[in-house]
Amino acid sequence: MTGRRPARPVRMLGLRAGLAAGLALALTACGGTGSDVDVTASPGASAGAMTASADLTIIVTGSGQKAKTWHLTCMDDGMSGGDHPDPAAACAALARSAATALPPVGKDRMCTELYGGDDEATITGTWRGRAVKAELNRRNGCEISRWEALVGLLPKASGAGVR
Repeated sequence: MTGRRPARPVRMLGLRAGLAAGLALALTACGGTGSDVDVTASPGASAGAMTASADLTIIVTGSGQKAKTWHLTCMDDGMSGGDHPDPAAACAALARSAATALPPVGKDRMCTELYGGDDEATITGTWRGRAVKAELNRRNGCEISRWEALVGLLPKASGAGVR
């Protein structure tokens, strides 16, 4: 025994570096880029807690149907109101998913080429004290995911329009 450690194969180090670089690239591709909507969670907010304050107008259209317009108010104490068909579910959807679903999909993000229908929604107003103007549709996998994350605020969609 010479006391020397066996040398690591160079090929294994190259493989690890390649995997690390690939993972970093994949994570970057999945992230969004700048947004006109700043929807970061407020300090001390816990996941799933009813902490979102919102005063929003939601307009939903789809497949030749007449546009549906609702107003929604969510208070920090969990109270909700407006003419939305289910304000409590809408406020819960916002508290659960608004931070990730309201900002637009980053222009450099790769999305599956799935078509989920002609449904579109515009959400305007304020959420957690910040201006919101979010445009949602179901034209690719990324947009479908945003819509599905906000079901409760938005209606469950079918390929033939909103229900």
